[in-house]
Amino acid sequence: MSSTLAAAAAGFGSGLSLIVAIGAQNAFVLRQGVRRDAVLAVVGICALSDAALIALGVGGVGALVAAWPGAVRAVGVVGGVFLLCYGVLAARRVLRPGGGGLRAEGEAAGSRRRAVLTCLAMTWLNPHVYLDTVFLLGSLAAGHGDLRWTFGLGAALASLCWFATLGFGARLLGRYLAGPAAWRVLDALVAATMIGLGLMLLAGS
Repeated sequence: MSSTLAAAAAGFGSGLSLIVAIGAQNAFVLRQGVRRDAVLAVVGICALSDAALIALGVGGVGALVAAWPGAVRAVGVVGGVFLLCYGVLAARRVLRPGGGGLRAEGEAAGSRRRAVLTCLAMTWLNPHVYLDTVFLLGSLAAGHGDLRWTFGLGAALASLCWFATLGFGARLLGRYLAGPAAWRVLDALVAATMIGLGLMLLAGS
């Protein structure tokens, strides 16, 4: 294997290992995929955002951001509050079901706009995303010298493949989540994930 392919493969493997873990972003993409609600937009936002952040990390912005830890703490507080609010809404759906099952085909613009705004907030207000992409992947890329951008390209490709698989593959679960009971279980998992991560962010800020 050539050094270029090796760097790209290393980036792909490193990126995949960091984003596969269940987190706020993955839980949201999974829920949108099962609902078949703005999936292309959500997958695109997640993949393009990761690519932009990875590029910043490879370009050395991670060291610059580390010089202002107060900014990272501020993002942590805002992101923690946002995740707590989203988790509470998911918990409310568990206690007061009514929006379960697949969406009617006609519900579109308002829901799509909310999904896009939520996805942007879920991505850019989550310090863990910066830790994984800007800091960790940026540091790993630096070890590849002149091939650091090839490493970054591999990591960005891993992000695209993962989110596309998660978002569009989740449609296969739709028939198993047709009933309200199954949706309550999914919302309970989403609520637990969001509230747990929100509390962790606030505690660490």
